[in-house]
Amino acid sequence: MLKAYRSCHRLYRNSALLINDSRYGFLKNLGLSEENAGIQSDKEYFGSGAMVNSVDPSSGAVIAKVAQASVDDYNKAAEKAISAWRNWAEVPGPKRGEIVRQIGDELRKSLVDLGKLLSLEVGKILPEGTGEVQEIIDICDFATGLSRMFGGRVFPSERPNHALIEQYNPLGLVGVITAFNFPMAPFGWNASIALTCGNTLLWKGSPSTPLSHIALNRIIRRVFERNNLDPAISSAVQAGADVGKAMCTDSNVKLLSFTGSCKAGNEASLEVQKRFGKFLLELGGNNAIVVMEDAEVDMVVRSTLFAAVGTAGQRCTTTRRLIIHEHLYDEVVEKLAKAYKQVKVGHPLDDGVLYGPLHNQAALDSYLSAIDEIRKAGGTIVTGGKRFDRPGYFVEPTIVTGLPHNHKMVLTETFVPILYVLKTNSFEEAVSWNNEVDQGLTSSLFTKDPNRIFRWMGPLGSDCGLANVNIPTSGAEIGGAFGGEKHTGGGRESGSDAWKQYMRRSTCTVNYGAELPLAQGLKFE
Repeated sequence: MLKAYRSCHRLYRNSALLINDSRYGFLKNLGLSEENAGIQSDKEYFGSGAMVNSVDPSSGAVIAKVAQASVDDYNKAAEKAISAWRNWAEVPGPKRGEIVRQIGDELRKSLVDLGKLLSLEVGKILPEGTGEVQEIIDICDFATGLSRMFGGRVFPSERPNHALIEQYNPLGLVGVITAFNFPMAPFGWNASIALTCGNTLLWKGSPSTPLSHIALNRIIRRVFERNNLDPAISSAVQAGADVGKAMCTDSNVKLLSFTGSCKAGNEASLEVQKRFGKFLLELGGNNAIVVMEDAEVDMVVRSTLFAAVGTAGQRCTTTRRLIIHEHLYDEVVEKLAKAYKQVKVGHPLDDGVLYGPLHNQAALDSYLSAIDEIRKAGGTIVTGGKRFDRPGYFVEPTIVTGLPHNHKMVLTETFVPILYVLKTNSFEEAVSWNNEVDQGLTSSLFTKDPNRIFRWMGPLGSDCGLANVNIPTSGAEIGGAFGGEKHTGGGRESGSDAWKQYMRRSTCTVNYGAELPLAQGLKFE
């Protein structure tokens, strides 16, 4: 009798899951179910960890459930991925590139469904969701071309009948830890390049976006299976901080790529450094737009609105400080406040919505605490500053004036949609304010003056990894290397020569003659 009751109770609870709602048919299109296996190794299976809920932040409703992996589960998956590497590393680079090309094509087929899943689970609007998936498709195209181009150089040797060659080889197992706000794209950047370079992958996604994690990697693994390759080449575990710690301390993880907060990234890198491992950090950003007196005001307003309000202020590239020349200050603040009030708020899957919820209760608490601190400090809330009276974690995007450039709230990256507006009287002062925060991810200057543009890009200009001109701080293209300086971590992902971080470099000297001359003319006879 008790067994029958439990079975009926479970059916009732599962019927309330969003995955069983016909409005969300894309979830089952992606192969998701009410309860999902959280381990993808040589096969998919349920972990021995707790069952966790994936929650829609717009309503608080549970979407579906995922069984997490334990540390023992992780260790078994890591062994499988290491074993798979021995064969994958021997596959010629262009053949690996062909596999990555096929991955991109498979993602094209599921672009809309993956974008909807991402929007539902994270809370970002649908154009941002599909845009994130498109980023992975684009980097797959980039990596396919890279597969026929990466390599070392041949240098002139000072010794006769000698060749001096630079050789790149894959590292082995690359561990990837990603965050909730971009649950797919950072893995895509890492996966496409790491796979092309001959590495295998073990991915731990955020515990609060497990379905995005599972659905994306399942598509990737299908490509390996179709080509009679071990799917453990792209392994994944859905797990908590204990598995993240295990990845940091595991000497079999030859490179750990970590995306997250500055605090968590610092802790992770210290653990990796203890074992003399390699790490790649993509951490926070307290990013600024600098507006000079000759800037196009409409461009400034549109760029700031996108970069400060998009993803509800939960991007590492979000504009958090707006530094405006005194001649344009009042005009920009007035027009920007008007634009903020016209932003359509709602469920991220609804048409025309530009602004969704914060991701969870912790983010909501952070927002409310920051607003309280701003009021205590005497800041002026131009617009926003309140929670919306509706289900979910919705808050008003907020503009703040009246705080000095070096106030602790202005210098602190709060991962919510709060924009601090500062008034400056010179380019030099604005640059110094841009550079005074701990992070150094992205920045943007609005001006028509070539002198200022090139000074901004030069050694005494912006100290960020991304130094833009007349565009938002958000929205980087995949062709350039993405990453930042200082507390942002110094890592570079995606384009340019970021591929070098996924390979080990050897300098090889080959003597093809019959003599044994020594370098620097040394005689040892």
